[in-house]
Amino acid sequence: MSMASAGRRVLALEALLAVLVLVAGVTVHLVRGSWGPYYTTMDEAQDVPAAVRPVAGASTGSYSWNCGRNERGHRNTANIVVTPGKPGPVHHLHDYIGNLGVQTDSTIADLAGKPTTCSNGDASTYYWAVLRLAGASDNGHGGPVQVPVSLTMTYYGNPLGPVLPMPRLLRAAVGDAYAHTNGGALARSRWTCSNTPERQTMKYPLCDDGAAVVRIFDFPSCWDGRQIDSKNHRQHVVFPVAGGGCPVGTFAVPRLQITMAYAIPHGTRYQIDAFDDQDHDPATDHGFLVNLMPEATMARVVSCLNRGQKCDDTTVRRSAP
Repeated sequence: MSMASAGRRVLALEALLAVLVLVAGVTVHLVRGSWGPYYTTMDEAQDVPAAVRPVAGASTGSYSWNCGRNERGHRNTANIVVTPGKPGPVHHLHDYIGNLGVQTDSTIADLAGKPTTCSNGDASTYYWAVLRLAGASDNGHGGPVQVPVSLTMTYYGNPLGPVLPMPRLLRAAVGDAYAHTNGGALARSRWTCSNTPERQTMKYPLCDDGAAVVRIFDFPSCWDGRQIDSKNHRQHVVFPVAGGGCPVGTFAVPRLQITMAYAIPHGTRYQIDAFDDQDHDPATDHGFLVNLMPEATMARVVSCLNRGQKCDDTTVRRSAP
């Protein structure tokens, strides 16, 4: 090949690369412009931080169980932790798994002895704002509610030491329903795609065709050792500090992670139910739990975590207490 031909080929390759860069830039611009500020590609998401290296004696095990995907459609507007006994606004619907006794007028006391969807007899309640396809509806807050195609429940330990059992009736919250208007200090929104789990974002991800939209709740796990609830439902159980340890005056309890995957049609807008002034901002994503796991089952959870065992009770069938 002559020097002139080689030079022309190099110039052609450079021109092609320039076009590809330009096209990529236009694609990102179109995503931002046409989808709005709450959606993002996974190319713009952040890498998941490396896990903290556990020390000797840490609770390195895990415990998994199955509470279903809310296939029964157990939904209502109540928030049994924040406003017990009262229905919420019609446009803010919650999905429930676990305890089947939660109704719009329920209090925590009403849940004792009720049946559960959990395979291991766990009568706790776990709930969060529903995810909808965006679109017209009777209340103006979106289209059909989406049921996850998969939902996993896992308790993890603490990398710096053993965990204590969660006390009965402990309430815990992750995220903040008012993050859009109050500055977002308590926001804990986490989203990704099934084919890019190494990257996460606080926005709604635009996943590749065939990939599921994944929503993650990682609950706080440092308990003050005294209260089962507090005024803002957060002060009594908080998140670990940098490095994985619990703040002074708190004690590590099992850390709950709930992961849901949704088969959102490619190119379709979707959104969580949010309060009127929160603009369906994904930063307002939030979830709650009320612990009613039988003491014997909670003891098994703690033993699995502290002994470094990976326990799987997803197929265990026990009666609710």
